[in-house]
Amino acid sequence: MKSILFVCLGNICRSPMAEGAVRKALDAAGLVHVTTDSAGTSGWHAGGPPDQQAIKAALMRDIDIAHRRARQVEQEDFHRFDMVLAMDGATYARLKTMQPEGSAAQIRMFMEFAGEVPVREVPDPYYGSEEGFEHALDLIELAARGLAAHIARASG
Repeated sequence: MKSILFVCLGNICRSPMAEGAVRKALDAAGLVHVTTDSAGTSGWHAGGPPDQQAIKAALMRDIDIAHRRARQVEQEDFHRFDMVLAMDGATYARLKTMQPEGSAAQIRMFMEFAGEVPVREVPDPYYGSEEGFEHALDLIELAARGLAAHIARASG
């Protein structure tokens, strides 16, 4: 595993938080060789920073995502990244239809790496409260630790 792309709808909440949390978990595990990025299936927020509530919630957990800029998934991403991880089922379905023939990227649900948690999706906190961002980050950090452990096992 050399590269992972995290994807949600707008790339201003869940996917940048997931990228930041996974980057933190990978760095802590000494897996600095893995490249990470995030994107959205829509281009609504392209070029803009993450949502202010996402930045604040992530910073409370020592995850800095303020430097990130939203971008839309590109066809080349399916060739550039080994794994493309969706935050929810709608994003997963959209990625499957976007994936060009012949690309080797594995499209999976991010929450697959959270272990025996009965949650399959990271809920979108965009229209909600601070608690929604905290809940999303709880799930994201759980899956981030699982993903880092998965990569460590595969690398070792």
